Amino acid sequence: MTDDVPPRERQYADLRRRAPNFDPDAPRTGRGWHVDDLRRALPLEPPGPPVAGGSWEVARGLVRDYAYADPAIVRLVQGAGPPEPGRNMLLEGRFCGLRFHLAVRVGDVVDRVVEVDGRRARVWGWNYLTLEGHLERGRMDQEVRKWLDTGEVEFRIHAVSRRGPIPNPVVRLGFMLFGRRTQLKFYRRACRRMERLTAAGLAERRRAPVRRAG
Repeated sequence: MTDDVPPRERQYADLRRRAPNFDPDAPRTGRGWHVDDLRRALPLEPPGPPVAGGSWEVARGLVRDYAYADPAIVRLVQGAGPPEPGRNMLLEGRFCGLRFHLAVRVGDVVDRVVEVDGRRARVWGWNYLTLEGHLERGRMDQEVRKWLDTGEVEFRIHAVSRRGPIPNPVVRLGFMLFGRRTQLKFYRRACRRMERLTAAGLAERRRAPVRRAG
């Protein structure tokens, strides 16, 4: 790769050589691991399959585009596009006035009907795994669900994580003091942002002029 390639693009190209910084198949429980599960109710739909142009469809687009992430905390800098298994993404994380590049890889993309406690829900979502060099180890799932019996729509984040190896002692100390707080702030803001953006997307569709056939 030539020297005139921007550093960020060189770093992104290097991600293909990085492996996950944890064993995805090993149990992720016990000391040091955090398990977080957050849900946010989104605008209701009628019972049954998702409605064209409705809350679930709008929210699915936001989840697909990683639009729920608050750019004041985490933003995507390389690897944009629909999530596909194996796609690498380079994120920029911010805390304590510092910026860090965070490498992740898309794991699974889910589009199916699931049954939970006798209830059926249409689910669309995806997850990513942290790669070598990330400040954390773990996996985060993000999805939008519609419960077919009631029409309830929700955004869900499920994450399992722990602090990764951080060679720099100053960064390590900062992450020990503020990393978990920033992580939880990201989850909470993502949920609120999803609710706000979904409502805004629905309002924009309602304002759009009706197109007539012919």
